[in-house]
Amino acid sequence: MAELVAVIASTHHPFYYRASTAVGDDRPPFADEWVRKVEAFRETLTKARPDVLVMVGSDHFHQFWLDNMPQFLVGKAPFYDANFYNEEREFGLPKMLLTGQEDLSAYVLREGLDAGFDLAFSNELRIDHSITCPIITLRPQNDLPIVPIYTNIFAPPLPQPKRFVQLGRTIRQLIESWPEDKRVAVIGTGHLSLELGGPRQFGPTGPDPQFDRKAVEWISSGDIEGCLSEVTLDSLHLPGNATHGFMDFMLMMGVAGEGRKADYVDTYDLFHTMEAYFTWYPNGGRS
Repeated sequence: MAELVAVIASTHHPFYYRASTAVGDDRPPFADEWVRKVEAFRETLTKARPDVLVMVGSDHFHQFWLDNMPQFLVGKAPFYDANFYNEEREFGLPKMLLTGQEDLSAYVLREGLDAGFDLAFSNELRIDHSITCPIITLRPQNDLPIVPIYTNIFAPPLPQPKRFVQLGRTIRQLIESWPEDKRVAVIGTGHLSLELGGPRQFGPTGPDPQFDRKAVEWISSGDIEGCLSEVTLDSLHLPGNATHGFMDFMLMMGVAGEGRKADYVDTYDLFHTMEAYFTWYPNGGRS
């Protein structure tokens, strides 16, 4: 059977690549500390020695639009092109080609359907920065096959927060029942408080530092029930108009498990957002 060797949750700031590669006067003053934190975070994945990456993210209206918006989708292609033109233009992200793990994609899709999730799928999925950013930060050599799983955090009606947690639990069960001798890491990216295009977008921190502190505590302590008792689709509008991306963090809490404290936690306040990095080792990192 496959072994789940790491569960990793992080934000996906699209400007990291440009900031980390800039030199001279173009290099922002926060870049060196940001790079230091990301490189330390990267080691938590390297330590796990994965063979396969299950990548959870959300399409930013690049491939999916209101004419066809899946709630949860599994990519099942042999290769995935990335990124999109506006991401190359605005964020300086490179064009990338990612290899797919078709066998695990097919297993997650079939068994996920049988477990009660009516998952959509795509054989022609193009990947955007919610998945390429954690590849750049955590596995820049881009040498491992992936299974992309997209969630809808943008276009109402959205799934309830508890459904994200349930999907996370199911993903873990499916990985651990996959009849292949592979080491699998699950990497999911989302947001803490976030405002896009609104009056709170460009503050010195995220738009709601109090929510950010509470969210970090929920995630780091594995307090799924406490989180579910306060987080609703309506409440997520209050910390910032794009804070529904926090539900992808809740999905990753579901993968990690109720009451499971993170083995690694780090944060970094940047302009308009808090970066947050979490890693769990299901087996204590011993294998």
